[in-house]
Amino acid sequence: MSLLLEFSMTPLDKGESVSTYVARSLDIIDKSGLPYKLGPMGTCLEGEWDACMAVVKECLTTMQSDCQRISITLKADYRAGRTQRLTGKMESVTNKLGRTLKV
Repeated sequence: MSLLLEFSMTPLDKGESVSTYVARSLDIIDKSGLPYKLGPMGTCLEGEWDACMAVVKECLTTMQSDCQRISITLKADYRAGRTQRLTGKMESVTNKLGRTLKV
């Protein structure tokens, strides 16, 4: 697995509280089997490009079923030959700093 893909997807036409819609996406992400880490402003997946993008597409398709306007942010980091980057990147920074960080 060589891709880290962080994304957030939010309906813009459902008012201030959108956790119901975000929860549906997290259900899709969790059931995908891909390693992931939930953050306060998005979710980071680790896997191959096609697998990660399939999850994003399924989240969008599900949200489109009852949302007319959706904001999507996405960023990706590809690095050949690397695995376990969800935790490895944080461990690398922590080791260089020499102390544990709040994560």
